[in-house]
Amino acid sequence: MRKMDSGDPRYLKRRVRGCTLDVHPTENALIVQYEVEATILGELGAPMVGERKECQKIIRLKSLNSNTDISSLAQKVVEECRLIHPSKLREVEQLLFYLQHRKQSNDNQEKKCISSRDFKSYQGMELDEEASINNIDEYVELLYEDIQEKIRGATLIFQLARNPDNLEELIQNETVLGALARVLREEWKQSVDLATTIIYIFFCFSSFSQFHGLVTHFKIGALCMNIIEHELKRYDLWQDELQKKKKAYEEFSDNQNLKKEHEKSFRKYQSLLIKQEQLLTVALCLLLNLAEDTRTELKMRNKNIVHMLVKILDREDEELLLVVISFLKKLSIFLENKNDMAETFAVGKLARLVPCEHEELLSTTLRLLLNLSFDTSLRSQMVQAGLVPKLSSLLADEGQRQLSMCILYHISMDDRFKSTFADTDCIPQLMKMVFDCGEEKMDVELISLCINLAANKSNAQVICEGTGLKMLMKRAVKMKDVLVMKMIRNLSQHNGPTKSLFLDHVGDLAAQITEEETEEFVIECLGTLANLTIPDLDWALVLKEYNLVLYLKDRLKPGSAEDDLILEVVIMIGTVSMDDSCAAMLAKSGIIPALIELLNAQQEDDEFVCQIVYVFYQMVFHKATRDVIIKDTQAPAYLIDLMHDKNAEIRKVCDNTLDIIAEYDEEWGKKIQTEKFRWYNAQWLEMVENRQMDEAGEPFLYEEDGESFIGNRDILERPDLFYSADGIISADAAISPEFYTDFYSGELTQTGYMSSSSDHFVPSDRPVSAYGFRPDEHFFYNSTNIPR
Repeated sequence: MRKMDSGDPRYLKRRVRGCTLDVHPTENALIVQYEVEATILGELGAPMVGERKECQKIIRLKSLNSNTDISSLAQKVVEECRLIHPSKLREVEQLLFYLQHRKQSNDNQEKKCISSRDFKSYQGMELDEEASINNIDEYVELLYEDIQEKIRGATLIFQLARNPDNLEELIQNETVLGALARVLREEWKQSVDLATTIIYIFFCFSSFSQFHGLVTHFKIGALCMNIIEHELKRYDLWQDELQKKKKAYEEFSDNQNLKKEHEKSFRKYQSLLIKQEQLLTVALCLLLNLAEDTRTELKMRNKNIVHMLVKILDREDEELLLVVISFLKKLSIFLENKNDMAETFAVGKLARLVPCEHEELLSTTLRLLLNLSFDTSLRSQMVQAGLVPKLSSLLADEGQRQLSMCILYHISMDDRFKSTFADTDCIPQLMKMVFDCGEEKMDVELISLCINLAANKSNAQVICEGTGLKMLMKRAVKMKDVLVMKMIRNLSQHNGPTKSLFLDHVGDLAAQITEEETEEFVIECLGTLANLTIPDLDWALVLKEYNLVLYLKDRLKPGSAEDDLILEVVIMIGTVSMDDSCAAMLAKSGIIPALIELLNAQQEDDEFVCQIVYVFYQMVFHKATRDVIIKDTQAPAYLIDLMHDKNAEIRKVCDNTLDIIAEYDEEWGKKIQTEKFRWYNAQWLEMVENRQMDEAGEPFLYEEDGESFIGNRDILERPDLFYSADGIISADAAISPEFYTDFYSGELTQTGYMSSSSDHFVPSDRPVSAYGFRPDEHFFYNSTNIPR
């Protein structure tokens, strides 16, 4: 051995400087960042060469949990890691305390299943040797050998890539990823094991956002899309081949050769299917990671990723299904992807997974269905797929209850589907959950679903069975729960036995209508009472006992309360006005002028106008209130003005009310008749009144001196223009031409507006609300029969 020259380096000196500590962003780990200063000394000890390098060490704390003794763990970390000076013990304790109490994000929990460290080994991956980062060049050289050596080289590189600490070093070796991408691109069809292993390696890189550009650079995402598409076509061919052999075997069941061939093909199909599903799983995981960039996701969508994913939903492998449904859930937040799922009937395929034993798969499936349930057409598909009873059964599972309830709530928003809940165990489950709440605040999803379901008659009967209504009333009154009272209000709107159950609770409801209660709660109580159109209910007694007349009158003043409360007061007055004694009591209290004042203030609000006119309609049925309305107020004039309102419901109520007024008051009857005739013939009247004297072609309309034969008078003041069955009628002009047509055809007596035996109005079917008129109902006047 030669002697070392005097100029050769003799000593190597290493020194660690600047050690800093931090927590890992996603794992239970500490990150130690330090700087290594390496100095080569000469023979005389003088420094010859110096180099600095920044390094990082991750200390993973697998034993850290909520019960860990922080002080002991910190002491152990400092003792075992020489990079940390004992003076930093206090800092280590603080960082460990932070990690112990840090909440794990939902995103990390959802992605736990697709972490590179959680993948199970698949056939063809096991090797006896352990990979070393120092031998990376040797592993790259194996990629240039035959298929088996390529698989071995790729597997060893994958062992290294599974450790995130090695990823930076693998990137620095320029040939590694380039060689892997080339082999995958050229030979993925030759070996499923090779393709799967290489995609696993790139998946490890895709798990970190900073490496996405690198994966995209080698076009691995586009290659994965091609691989998935090819594998799905292969799967279809396998299925067709199996079906042909099965059919041949079934036709010739005595042929043992066909049976053996079918069994052999089936075993081969199963082994191939396992490998294919492993390949599809990792390829989709890689694409899911890359889809964090919406531009990349759009490229995938343009290559029909949604159709591919929905097609895979027919598989049985739970890990693959979990990745597919996680991907679909991410895609479903965009309208275009949601529409693709609707076209491919994804909901029907998802329905078979509800329920399933794999808890995480079930939870992810429900989250996807929740996203899709915002679409009306997809909600229809969910009902057709039988999801309502399946989701109802999940209400008993605390882990899936919230998601199931939200999906059911969206389905219950559509009136078409409310009745489907009555035949399931959904309502009993919901009622049990409501009563189990006791005096605690109820989940908004739970009560919202109950409110929607209560709007259906069949559901209402199930809800009110036994002590259901009694328990709801007890909770609502005791807790002053507005939402529970809203549910009760929906229950009260259904005719039949359900409405009769409310007779026992009228007093409880009326007692809540006071100035001390909150407006929201009073609104629901008033709305519930207004729905109780029960013949056996003595409204006069209720109004007197709870002093409601003064309250109702005071709330009719514009601005005295919120419009919603005032409207409910008007509706309540309309309900109680059906009773003769109540109507008289209200008329004496001066409510009618208050209603007219409110009508003036709210004339632009169709809902207010319709309900106020309906109150007048109810009151003109009773003699006491009819005289007040006709003689002491200008209500008929307002009704005439509203007779031609653009709102069809307002016109209907006005016409019926005016017909009754015209029957009992001759003066108003003439005015109403004239207005109706003027309106129906407005176009003709305008043409006649605007005709110029010098216009030729109609000389008989004018006298010899050029003056119109009607002079300056209103054309409706010419009684000779009104025709009767026999000719010209009397000068009072109180009856229009179509009256006789209807009279002789028998329509008037059929509608019930006039009886041939008396001059009094005979109502045929009095509506119980402002919108209670039958669509086929004949009114006193019908504009379609009148000549223009």
